[in-house]
Amino acid sequence: MDLDPELAALRLLGGFSVLRTAPRATGATGAPRTRRLPTLAEAYARAAPAAHPDALTVRVTTVADRLRTPEPRVAASLAQQGLAARLWSVSLGCAVLYGGVPDLDPGLLHWDPLASAPDDLWLAGVRPLPGDAATVAGIVLHGHLEPLAAALRAHHGVAAGLLWGNAGSALAGAARELDRWARAHGRTDVAARARALTDELFAHPLLRPTGTRAGTAFRRRSCCLYYRVPGGGVCGDCCFTRPPRSSPRAASG
Repeated sequence: MDLDPELAALRLLGGFSVLRTAPRATGATGAPRTRRLPTLAEAYARAAPAAHPDALTVRVTTVADRLRTPEPRVAASLAQQGLAARLWSVSLGCAVLYGGVPDLDPGLLHWDPLASAPDDLWLAGVRPLPGDAATVAGIVLHGHLEPLAAALRAHHGVAAGLLWGNAGSALAGAARELDRWARAHGRTDVAARARALTDELFAHPLLRPTGTRAGTAFRRRSCCLYYRVPGGGVCGDCCFTRPPRSSPRAASG
């Protein structure tokens, strides 16, 4: 199936999978948008005038404020996981419903770092690519998550193992939601394609060490630090069974 210009099939799958292909007229507060949204390429490169915070710093600060956490490292981890979940959800959804994926080059994806979850993205033009695992890995892992991880490690002190654990957790979560939707709607073909594609993606060297899988279940080998958010706890796939009392730096690295 060819990709349609609006990627309308993704609307069936819910908010994390939907990808706009036109800019939104209003901003995060609902007021008419007057500012230009940065691309993700600009965010990863921290391309902003010296007198203004870059988009990645704005996003980390926004997440910290909303979760009421004073730790930038925690906010950076959760911001990265949220964006990873969006990228995996869009890519997997397109690959299994269309048989192809749009080119999600960071220079084509615009991002509102002030928006609520799920991350507000819009794609400047739909360019079809194959929907195989190598292409999806090239788009998400190498095109986005590697430069994003490099920026967060350099400027927010987040451990590499934690960030790749987040990437694996986000992929497993996206695959699980897609499988749930497919089975609820009698689309066993979609469930089978999603499972096969996810298996291939988890064979990638960057994702293979991140956790253990059984069907759609996933247990990661690191911690995203959500338990350090006020009122937070351990996630369902966390390496911990209860919030640790000591610093998690060694376990989350």
